[in-house]
Amino acid sequence: MLMNEDPKSTQQSPVPPATAPLNYQLPAHAASPKNSHDIPNRQRVTALLLLVIFSTSFGFAGGYFGGRADNGSARNTAEVQRQTISNESELITQIARDVSPSVVSVNVTSQGVQSTMFGTGRAVERQSAGTGIIFDADKGYIITNRHVIPAGTTSVSVTLSDGTELPNVEVIGRTNDSDTLDVAFLKVTDKKGKDLKAAKLGDSSKIQVGEKVIAIGNALGQFQNTVTSGIISGYGRSVEAGDETSSETLQNLFQTDTAINEGNSGGPLVNINGEVIGINTAIAGGDAQNVGFAIPINDVQGLVKSVLKEGKLLRPYLGVRYVSLTDEYAYQYNLSTKRGAYIVSGRAGQASIVNNSPAQKAGLKEKDIITKIGDTTIDEKNSLISVLGRSSVGDKVSLTVVRDGKEQKVDVTLEAAPQN
Repeated sequence: MLMNEDPKSTQQSPVPPATAPLNYQLPAHAASPKNSHDIPNRQRVTALLLLVIFSTSFGFAGGYFGGRADNGSARNTAEVQRQTISNESELITQIARDVSPSVVSVNVTSQGVQSTMFGTGRAVERQSAGTGIIFDADKGYIITNRHVIPAGTTSVSVTLSDGTELPNVEVIGRTNDSDTLDVAFLKVTDKKGKDLKAAKLGDSSKIQVGEKVIAIGNALGQFQNTVTSGIISGYGRSVEAGDETSSETLQNLFQTDTAINEGNSGGPLVNINGEVIGINTAIAGGDAQNVGFAIPINDVQGLVKSVLKEGKLLRPYLGVRYVSLTDEYAYQYNLSTKRGAYIVSGRAGQASIVNNSPAQKAGLKEKDIITKIGDTTIDEKNSLISVLGRSSVGDKVSLTVVRDGKEQKVDVTLEAAPQN
């Protein structure tokens, strides 16, 4: 098990005038003509007046044409803005057209227990819906959220973007309910002659705050392939997600202002290149508006590889309980190292190092700080569990560990996480 513990329990200069006033100055006195070539005073005054009139006319003309130029500039700016909006709309339309065939609606029937007024429970059948992403067309593999496929699921079908329903979808596997990675894998067993289209998976490590993203999903479980757009608002978020009956801790999530609704769970968050960079997972409740969360696609690449290679979900794990260090936590624990995964003391009945785990076999100890896996630094953008998720079961990884203020290397062979 790999758990992240939270010890605290959970914003001009003035524009100068367009033209400055012209100052015309007459001579202090009128000079007498010196010779026949001199201009008479009356003619001189007339010439000056003509000059003033001529200059003033040009001033008015300049203002007139300048005004027309300003209006033209405003019209040009508005046209550029309209063109930008048009181009963005066309881009979103094209992305939706390209990606939608790889997005399916997931229809689930499950058995649950409903409490009665007498304090007892009775078995009930429940219908629910979510979204999934086809990532292998030939084998019919689909990735979705674990909570879309709850414990007690009895049947699953998927609906393609053209409305074709494919029944008898197999559940390949789902992560443990205590796992911070909320994913499950499905397999289409009967394509009904349909050619499936796989989505292109991108590189979520390249995503920056402010980048444009698009979400596609089965909004509210009834509006198939709904498309919304927004930006990446943040990354490395940890949230407590759930309902009245259960909750789960999710880590290292993208935050986005893209509208995500119930039913969007398991659907793709796509960049402007049409690549899936996240799996839509949760939304903030209460008074929050447009605060959604998605799993970075890199965090599931190890699981994707295991499904493609082995045909089943094999979750690599280390077997430690840790805190992702920040300046605040480093101060709280009196640590000079301010970033990394700090192996904390186990709580009642829980060990800091899981017995017989890869971590124990490699000799990791309580109060060790894991600062790197391979060449990847453990920090706000790369949590321990996120980086491990990029590896596969059986991989040998090198950990950089700070122990008693000294840095050392520890080699660990990753094993499959125990099943529930």
